[in-house]
Amino acid sequence: MSDLTTNLTKYASLIVNLGVNVQPKQTIIIYAAVDQVQLTRLITKAAYAKGAAEVIVKWDDPVIDQEFLTNADPLRLQTPYTFEKQAAKELMNKKASRISILSNSPDAFKLVPTKQLQAYKIGKTIVKQPVMKATMNNDISWLVVAAASPEWAQMVYPDEEVEAATAHLWQTIFEANRLNTANPETSWAEHIAFLDNQAAWLNTNQFDALHYQSTDTDLTIGLPANHVWKAAGDKDSSGNSFVPNMPTEEVFTAPDNRRIDGTVSSTLPLSYDGQIINGIQLTFESGRIISAKAEQGSELLNSLINTDDGSHSLGEVALVPEDSPIAQTKTIFYNTLFDENASDHIAIGASYPFNIKNGTNMTAEQLAAVGLNQSDVHVDFMIGSKDMNITGITKTQQEIPIMRNGNWV
Repeated sequence: MSDLTTNLTKYASLIVNLGVNVQPKQTIIIYAAVDQVQLTRLITKAAYAKGAAEVIVKWDDPVIDQEFLTNADPLRLQTPYTFEKQAAKELMNKKASRISILSNSPDAFKLVPTKQLQAYKIGKTIVKQPVMKATMNNDISWLVVAAASPEWAQMVYPDEEVEAATAHLWQTIFEANRLNTANPETSWAEHIAFLDNQAAWLNTNQFDALHYQSTDTDLTIGLPANHVWKAAGDKDSSGNSFVPNMPTEEVFTAPDNRRIDGTVSSTLPLSYDGQIINGIQLTFESGRIISAKAEQGSELLNSLINTDDGSHSLGEVALVPEDSPIAQTKTIFYNTLFDENASDHIAIGASYPFNIKNGTNMTAEQLAAVGLNQSDVHVDFMIGSKDMNITGITKTQQEIPIMRNGNWV
């Protein structure tokens, strides 16, 4: 346990110093499950040591949440209290930084009827609108990290006893975040520089489209003019650097939501709203999903796609090599934070405005005019594989290989 405490202390320091990069007199919000008290306390202590004005903790308990989702009237689920909406708006006006700790079982709500989840999603979307806008624009620094829970660990390592599985998952989380190196922050700086170089090469080429080809995928995704590829690090509206996802192995941009054609298949399960969707196959025509299938969770998938108009298209394309450290674990994590960093992925729903030049200063109408998708959802799912080839197509129809057999050329 002393080793765990030592590593959790280092982890908390990395989250505060590098992840959200806490600034003096700043408000910090931590979203955490009730079984992550130790890590949450360590993050809180480290944030105050950096001069935070206040640390607000939003606890959740998946057992209590399941009871609520199962038994509450659907009208109540989709009707949030006014104070919830006001609090979200007020906190974003203060530019409060967000730390989301993911630890719940990926199928925590597998027994909840889909109609209840749909109703709850409506209410949650209303509350989260100011938060999502601030996050998508990088108005605030924000961070998503993972923490081990027995329930999640047993899904990842089903052949191990619960205590061993939990310790194994913690170790994997620490290693993925470079805590096993002599100086984790230096290791992260080197990693960010590598990903920035990949993004710079892609930005220089300004490909007109990407062509994805594998055994189960043949998809062409158009890219808008003046699109911007981003990598691990970013800056908020105050100019402070932060790392939105830890771990991260991706380089990503926004597609042109009018120019997506072909068929794409998922290669890893997706945990969404506490349920698993597996075996996804989508067909696109002129940027719209015209067919959607799933071997598991098809009702939930179609509910996601029918959220609004923008959820019928894509908001992100991300490149991740098959030889990334997380992919090399040969493990399915049933958690998008980890699985998306082991595989190329795309996102149903909203685009990030910062993925196009001057996008954060554009109106919704201006963003739509250049092909950036807008939606109340943004859900990544994994499509990479060892036989995935990705080719950049220039405006003169020249084809330049970007990835072959799942890895950077």
